[in-house]
Amino acid sequence: MHIDLHTHTTASDGSLSPQELLARAGQRGVRVLSITDHDSVAAYGKLDGGDAGVRLVAGIEFSTQWRGTEIHIVGLNIRTDDPELQAGIARQQRARAERGERIAARLEKLGVPDPLAGARTIAGRRAVGRPHFARHLVNTGTAKDMSTAFRKYLAAGKPGYARPQWAEPAEIIDWIHAAGGAAVLAHPAHYKLTRTRLGLCLDAFQAAGGDAMEVISGRQDPATTADLAKLCSRRDLLASCGSDYHESRPGGAEPGGFDALPPGVTPVWRDWDLTAVSSE
Repeated sequence: MHIDLHTHTTASDGSLSPQELLARAGQRGVRVLSITDHDSVAAYGKLDGGDAGVRLVAGIEFSTQWRGTEIHIVGLNIRTDDPELQAGIARQQRARAERGERIAARLEKLGVPDPLAGARTIAGRRAVGRPHFARHLVNTGTAKDMSTAFRKYLAAGKPGYARPQWAEPAEIIDWIHAAGGAAVLAHPAHYKLTRTRLGLCLDAFQAAGGDAMEVISGRQDPATTADLAKLCSRRDLLASCGSDYHESRPGGAEPGGFDALPPGVTPVWRDWDLTAVSSE
């Protein structure tokens, strides 16, 4: 069964609406899909994957920090209406909005015209994030392209950067568990941690109750996959996989566009009833 447990829609920073993503996933042979928007379950609503031949597993992606490094934790197979989860989402969204205001204030001091209004216009109904500020920097001629905008203004340590005030990993894991879900450390290879630091990060994640890790994230080098699979198995963590799809772009993974989990790991969906999975 083709399973993709990490994707994004216009409910956060993806380019496709939830229904469009479902259709694309179905066309590409995905049979089980989780939409894991940042700090949001708004994609679900009345969404039904039946017409696309796709089973939905309700999910979400939270941002947090470990020893100064921003990491992400995905919640899978959650009850989207759980009160504790909903309170956590509201808290994260407030932190995201407050960070946007601090970034705007820093950019304004640098002479960037109307940074908050510009970013909000670009974001539309979505939460304002650094990509929206980067696009505004390009639109105003402050930066020549998105890469330059991040490198000169918005990356950690640059004049427009503001440290986020996310909830702690243990709190986020508690929200996910309260909603009946599994807590997954997302794309561990993306954090560029040394092997020792990745081990320490996983120590902390497991001590806080973490359940699984993504062994595959998008188009990944087979050697990285094999290494993460060994790490996952040795730690008795469940294994997840996903495209981390945001938009169609050269070199990026389409929904379902990644290798199968290697043997020797236990899939996070091991105990799920995939014949009855829905967004309820």
